[in-house]
Amino acid sequence: MKAEKQLFSGWEQHQGYNMADFHDIFGLGQCSLDYIGKVATYPPPDVKCECSEMTIQGGGPVATALVALTRWGLSCCFTGVIGDDLFGDMIQESLDVEGIDTSRLLVRKAAESQFAFITAEPEKQGRRTIFWRRPTGDPPAPKEVDYESLRRARVFHTDGLFMEASLAAAEAARAANVPVVVDAGSLREGMLDLARLSDYFLASEHFATALVDNNGPVKACFRLSELGPRVVGVTLGPRGYVAMAEGKMIEKPAYAVNAVDTTGCGDVFHAGFIYGLLQGWQADRCLDFGAWAASRVALKLGGRAGIPPHNEIQRWSRGI
Repeated sequence: MKAEKQLFSGWEQHQGYNMADFHDIFGLGQCSLDYIGKVATYPPPDVKCECSEMTIQGGGPVATALVALTRWGLSCCFTGVIGDDLFGDMIQESLDVEGIDTSRLLVRKAAESQFAFITAEPEKQGRRTIFWRRPTGDPPAPKEVDYESLRRARVFHTDGLFMEASLAAAEAARAANVPVVVDAGSLREGMLDLARLSDYFLASEHFATALVDNNGPVKACFRLSELGPRVVGVTLGPRGYVAMAEGKMIEKPAYAVNAVDTTGCGDVFHAGFIYGLLQGWQADRCLDFGAWAASRVALKLGGRAGIPPHNEIQRWSRGI
């Protein structure tokens, strides 16, 4: 795979392209600044609640997935929206320091960046509650997507928050035979259209519940598979996941850990799936790696601190 990539890149350089234009993953979606505090239990109304620990990290489904993939040796570029505020500077720095190409990050003037405050409950299996505000600047327009870079990527990854741009990018990716991976957190308008354009559609339990009216994740997988993706799945937190890969149903429990905070677990699950996809693994192995990587994230506060380093992937492969 690496040799093929090098030959392909050499051909592209001969055609006048710059190697900086090539990335394994082109991401389009949310980027956030997260304040995460640890509490014993979520408080009732009108009660003061002291945090025993606090951390500030970058967040957002696609942005955090790209952080994991970059740490695992893959090249990533990101398109999202920040404001020209302090939080925007911190969000961009959190991506730049990881080596993610942020040259396509859109900075909106006189606007505020996406922000989240999160309470984590280690005594409740790392359960967390998220309060968030989307960026106040205009979302990316389809014309602001770098389609040339998208067409030369190996995977397109989106969370569908910026639906108009996500649909346009997914259409372009499909036309260029670039696999489309969707992190479906919420059943927003347009998400089923995005599913029709995707190759791999992995949804949260919240999404599945809204889709099939509490009739279960298996039914949600059947419903989503009818829309055309090769692999669909539903993540179930500490209960694991269910998925359908080309007609085969897969149900696996989660890796058992003493979870501190489940922030970012879904984001890194998707990163793990994409990593496996680019290694040429079968769908069940991609999903299992995603589940393992997500379980490591739950051991630390915040969505990025617990991302397992690249050298631990071989240990997982050997079952250590």
